[in-house]
Amino acid sequence: MSITDNLLAFTFAATLLTLTPGLDTALVLRTATVEGKHQALRATLGINAGCLLWGAAVAFGLGALVAVSELAYNLLKYCGAAYLAWLGLNMLLRPRRSPVPVEASDKPGGNWFLKGMLGNLLNPKIGIFYVSFLPQFIPPGQALVPWTFGLVSIHVVLGLIWSCVLIGATRPLSGFLRRQRVIRWMDRTTGMIFLLFAARLAFSRR
Repeated sequence: MSITDNLLAFTFAATLLTLTPGLDTALVLRTATVEGKHQALRATLGINAGCLLWGAAVAFGLGALVAVSELAYNLLKYCGAAYLAWLGLNMLLRPRRSPVPVEASDKPGGNWFLKGMLGNLLNPKIGIFYVSFLPQFIPPGQALVPWTFGLVSIHVVLGLIWSCVLIGATRPLSGFLRRQRVIRWMDRTTGMIFLLFAARLAFSRR
C-alpha cells in the first residue's frame, strides 16, 4: 500500500471507531445538555488531550510496556475503573435538578477538561488499541514517532469534529433537554453508563 492508501485506510477505520457510541459520546452529550456547550467543549478537549498523551506514550514505548506488563496493565485498569465508578455514582446518586447557569458554565478553569482527559488516560485499552492498531498503517521504513503522532492527530481531529456535531445537535432540543426531569434522567442514565463501563473495564481481560 502507498502512503496515501495507508492514510485513507486509517482515516476510514478511525471514523468508524469515532462514530461508535461509547463513554466519550455519553460524556459529551450529558455535559452539553446539562452544563452547556462551553463545558462540553472543555470535556471534548480533555478527551482528545488524553488521546494525544496515549499517542506520545505509544510512540516512546510506554504503551508497549502496558501491552506486555500484566502489573502495569492491571494497575492502570483498576485505577480507571475506580475513577469511572466514582463519576458514575456521583451522577446516579446526586443528579442535578437544573442546568448550570450560563455565567457559571462560561467561567474558565472548569474541571471537565480534566475529567475528560483522565477518563482516557486511565483506560489502558486505549493504549493497547493504539499499540496494536497504529502499526498496521505505518508503511515499512517510515519513522515511527512522527507517523504515530500523525495517525493519532487524525483520530483526534475526527473526534473533535464528531463531538462538535454532538454538541450542536443538542441546541435545537435545548428547551426540552433542560427540563428538570430530563436533566435528572440524563445524569442518572449517564451515571449508569459510567458504572457499566467501570465494571466492564475492571473485569476485562486483554
